[in-house]
Amino acid sequence: MASALTVLLLSCWLAGRSGVSGEWSYPKPSISVSPGGVIPMGGNVTIRCRNQLLGMRFLLYKDGVKNYLNYTDPAGSEAEFPITSARREDGGSYTCHYSDRTGPTNYSEPSDPVQIIVADRSLPRPSISLSPTGVIASGANVTIRCQGQRWDVRFFLHKAGDLNPQRHMDPAGDGAKFRIPTVGRQHRGNYSCSYRPRSEPFVSSEPSDPVQLVVAERDFMTWPIIVGVSAAAALLLLLLVAFVCFRKTRARKGAAPRPSSTSPMGALKAPAQQDPTYTSIDEGKEPQTLEPDPGADGLTYAELDIQALHTKRGDPSPTPEPVQPSLYAPINMNRGPPQ
Repeated sequence: MASALTVLLLSCWLAGRSGVSGEWSYPKPSISVSPGGVIPMGGNVTIRCRNQLLGMRFLLYKDGVKNYLNYTDPAGSEAEFPITSARREDGGSYTCHYSDRTGPTNYSEPSDPVQIIVADRSLPRPSISLSPTGVIASGANVTIRCQGQRWDVRFFLHKAGDLNPQRHMDPAGDGAKFRIPTVGRQHRGNYSCSYRPRSEPFVSSEPSDPVQLVVAERDFMTWPIIVGVSAAAALLLLLLVAFVCFRKTRARKGAAPRPSSTSPMGALKAPAQQDPTYTSIDEGKEPQTLEPDPGADGLTYAELDIQALHTKRGDPSPTPEPVQPSLYAPINMNRGPPQ
């Protein structure tokens, strides 16, 4: 009964072509698998078929139109074909068609195929390694090696989060080498590998433990910025040091030497351009700095102790008077003290 039904469906599928042009009565539907990737044995998976028309019957095929699996008449434009407790036999390539319920001779073009891969835990997991190890310099060559325990297998390399097709290899032995020349930032990530027996291409081993490919940063655009900022900072530092030195030198040149208030000779050695200073000289008394005389022009006056001058000349001490006036002697600073 099943064989007769298959032949009938095959005849209807062939009759669905119009003339010699090879076209179908309806455009092909879309197909998807959820969840995607490798399905663990015993897991559940759902195949969905969708078209743009209502009131159509969907048919699901495995490995071509000769192996008709199931059909459904959905109320809308989408049909679901669930597979529960997946087994090794459920792995394969699936397509779907749809046809008019009233006319079985009109079929759509087959959808693109989708694959269901079932992971078999009884297969030993492979191992994976990187060469070289550690942080890889940008532009270097990297080799990822996958090692298994069987010879008649095909190895597959997986990258976490990568939607691109998996790389595969049919090695002559029990291991495969995947080479990545001139690695860059786009190659960074976690890698794992698995294998599938050649006699059962839709049965896979579980993936290996992941390895991380770390690529060193080498952004050539940041170096000119760093060098420019460093040069600017060095220039600003040099300008700051030069400004400080200039201010100190200018302060030293503009600072006027001040006469000492504790030594009488400080007033005598004062430079000529300084303001005239009057120093009171009295023996036994501390020298005092007097206010300058506005009428003096470049002269310095010193108060002389008459008694001290007579003592130095050998004259007898004069009779002390109640009030002894002070004498002032002009001193020309340009010529030095009077002789």
